Amino acid sequence: MAAVADGPLQAILERAHRVPDLTHFPGIDEITARLDALTDAHPDLVTRRRIGTSRLGDPITMYSIGDGPDQALVYAGVHPNEPIGFWTAIHLAEDLCADPELRATCRWNIIGCIDPDGTRLNEGWFDGPFTRVHYGAHFHRPAPAEQVEWSFPFQYKNAYFDQVLPETLALMRVIDELKPIIAVSLHNTELGGVYYYVTQELEGYVDELHAVAASFGLPLDLGEPETPVARPLGPAVYEMISAKATYDYAERLGLPTPSGSGGSSAAYAERHGTVTLVAELPYWTHPAVDDQSSTDAPYGQVLADAADELERNLREMDEIFQQVRPYLSDDSQLVRGITAFLPYLFRRPERDRRRAAEIDPSRRATVAEAFGLPDTNRMFRLRYGGMLVRAVEGEIARGSAAAALHGPAKRLRELYRGWQDEAASLDTQLRTIPIKDLVGVQYAAALALLDAVRRRAD
Repeated sequence: MAAVADGPLQAILERAHRVPDLTHFPGIDEITARLDALTDAHPDLVTRRRIGTSRLGDPITMYSIGDGPDQALVYAGVHPNEPIGFWTAIHLAEDLCADPELRATCRWNIIGCIDPDGTRLNEGWFDGPFTRVHYGAHFHRPAPAEQVEWSFPFQYKNAYFDQVLPETLALMRVIDELKPIIAVSLHNTELGGVYYYVTQELEGYVDELHAVAASFGLPLDLGEPETPVARPLGPAVYEMISAKATYDYAERLGLPTPSGSGGSSAAYAERHGTVTLVAELPYWTHPAVDDQSSTDAPYGQVLADAADELERNLREMDEIFQQVRPYLSDDSQLVRGITAFLPYLFRRPERDRRRAAEIDPSRRATVAEAFGLPDTNRMFRLRYGGMLVRAVEGEIARGSAAAALHGPAKRLRELYRGWQDEAASLDTQLRTIPIKDLVGVQYAAALALLDAVRRRAD
């Protein structure tokens, strides 16, 4: 590992380890204020340009720094519950202004947040406390068709999507204008270890990505990948997932093919030869996430049991949702999210049961898999149960809720409180990762990507 960190990567890691201590995540107003202040302080270095407007009226701004000739594009907030990238974008902009060498041969184009509307609905947990219970209670994730990352035009076999959001259109225009050699879509996960997606295999880059995580003492996520269509390029490094691959996988299993959302920003940028990176970082980690030792449990059985548990959780939530749905506003992003996600998640149990039936019965689950599969269920019920509680409580708080809403609301509170208590029982086993280390990994992985693409061109 030490050998991999020699030369250019070592210099990149030295930069990344200079990220200062951070105690919160910035909301929309702070992101804008920090990047605008940097622009005002360095008018000769930073070009500020409005590239679009959110559906609820927030301006979307891009900040460009560097001399070129290469163009790099970095954008945060494609999933607004994933705020590590907000700091990564800010820190990159600050470093570019401070270091002529960093900006000498590449023009970095930075979008501090591409989805202001969704981000504002997550700001309730950005100041902590950083527990899973607090996070879930203030969580929001847009419906798939309203996620900037997955609302690019898409046409494949019987799938068709063209309901491009204003925010997505802004990003499309920028990609087509810049034709960047690299793009960094700033994501993060929730609990687990570090893993990455990249659109192309680059010589030496997988080892470099491993070295980046190791330099911050963070484990790789060696458990169940977030989707079975992810093709590994190495441990915890995958080829970028695509809507086409997801469609083909569902079709092969005889399941309903995905509909209602589009392609990714990475797939769209490939028309220009752009290499795109996603570095997935968790807020919390657990000793099991990189434990490859074998358990006594058959992997297929662990997968099937997790599928059955998820189906039970979803049915409990859906029963209440169907009772309250007539009283909830279609204008609510939270309601639209729940309306989309429940049917989407209901596909998973059958998919995983079919996968389980194809697995060699003698294949044993690793410790990482045995922890990760049920913890994915925990994540889903905390996230989407929390969104449903927020939607129902918001309707009640308006002071005009129908009497029929109160009974289901009480049952929902009791159900969700049980899920919260179960999650809180794991708190002593979790380690909350310092925000500066999460930002450092994203920052280093982005700079290393540019170096890897340039090596290939030499």
